[in-house]
Amino acid sequence: MHVHILGIGGTFMAGVALLARAAGHRVTGSDANVYPPMSTQLAAAGIAVTEGYQAADLIPHPDQVVVGNAMSRGNACVEYVLDAGLAYTSGPQWLAENVLAHRHVIAVAGTHGKTTTTSMIAHGLVHAGRKPGFLIGGIAHDLGVSAQLGDPDEVFVVEADEYDTAFFDKRSKFVHYRPRTAVLNNLEFDHADIFDDLAAIQRQFHHLVRTVPASGDLIVNGDDEALAAVLAQGCWTPVTEFNTQAGWHAEDASADGREWQLARGDETLAAISWRQRGAHNIANACAAAAALQAVGVTTADAGAALVAFAGVKRRLELRGRPRDIAVYDDFAHHPTAITQTLSGLSADATGRVLAVFEPRSNTMRAGVHAQSLAASFNRADQVFVYTADLNWSASEVLSALGQRLRQADDIDELIAHVSAAAKPGDTVVVMSNGGFGNIHERLLAALAAG
Repeated sequence: MHVHILGIGGTFMAGVALLARAAGHRVTGSDANVYPPMSTQLAAAGIAVTEGYQAADLIPHPDQVVVGNAMSRGNACVEYVLDAGLAYTSGPQWLAENVLAHRHVIAVAGTHGKTTTTSMIAHGLVHAGRKPGFLIGGIAHDLGVSAQLGDPDEVFVVEADEYDTAFFDKRSKFVHYRPRTAVLNNLEFDHADIFDDLAAIQRQFHHLVRTVPASGDLIVNGDDEALAAVLAQGCWTPVTEFNTQAGWHAEDASADGREWQLARGDETLAAISWRQRGAHNIANACAAAAALQAVGVTTADAGAALVAFAGVKRRLELRGRPRDIAVYDDFAHHPTAITQTLSGLSADATGRVLAVFEPRSNTMRAGVHAQSLAASFNRADQVFVYTADLNWSASEVLSALGQRLRQADDIDELIAHVSAAAKPGDTVVVMSNGGFGNIHERLLAALAAG
């Protein structure tokens, strides 16, 4: 079967493409902007990607078109699919019907930490000798790819996004997945382009809760009031809490935050020599350990896997250290995530922390997080913001940063500002949920040149 994927460059749709290819289908795709690491793994899998959207790319007709949620009416390929009467479906529905059916699905949902937690669970299963399937919105260093079919009789772990499914299906993606084990990491207002308020997102999360069987498991951040309100709407599945003293938690056993004791209530389960930064990753690890136990992995094996976990690309990933200036790449694009990233870095940094930020998400560009954005940079010594195509004034929104703020609407100019400011011993962290004009390599080259 020939499957053509519209919007193949997104992390989720690239994963769908890899799964379809592994299932034996001929896979092609179209997108307007495919960038690493997804472009790299698509090329390695032999999947041809066409730049842009031309109706001619659908001739001869594929057997099925899988439509990404970034596609809308008016797109040349979408209009051709409808006019020509081609068979089409959404990415989540294709995944549910072709991969997830009849498998034990672990779905990881939440505003923050989905990619890392999903990666931890998949890695934990592999580390324990299992052959899981997975689809993750990033590439874990331990796994090497973002998606894998695994053994058809094994668990499938999926990053469960609350964003809408497609232009013809406005339900959240995760409603399609029918998990037996669901992890609810946390919940804040986000995706203002499709949700009016937090209550609208909570409604979708409750739709997910409704699909988990009574014989399954809900693994829930017990310290999150928004999730508590979701469960208060009705819950039919046993709940295991994490991030609370009575549930799964981790206790600091060292002065440097690297040695932890994984515990459940009063019972100490495993020691973790931790390689990740930040309290948020401790919570992610506790959620992962609880999910692993739910599918038969011992706590000792879970602890050993967490010790070995090497992290995820674009999640505080060290990209280089030119002239003793450490340059990290991070996916943070929400004030809470920015705060967590900078807190984790500043705790270890011996020099200054320089934050380079692209407000790229629809929510951020619309100014929804304007009131809390400046405070999220409190742990940064200097802040460099890319200001092209914003609906708000960075000078006004970030005025509290004073002399710490530099801004530019040109990436070359922004790189020049950072290069002029950075000194040996500093840490530079680039934060964006997109390709950011390949700023990472360009910045590394500029810093190396001095």
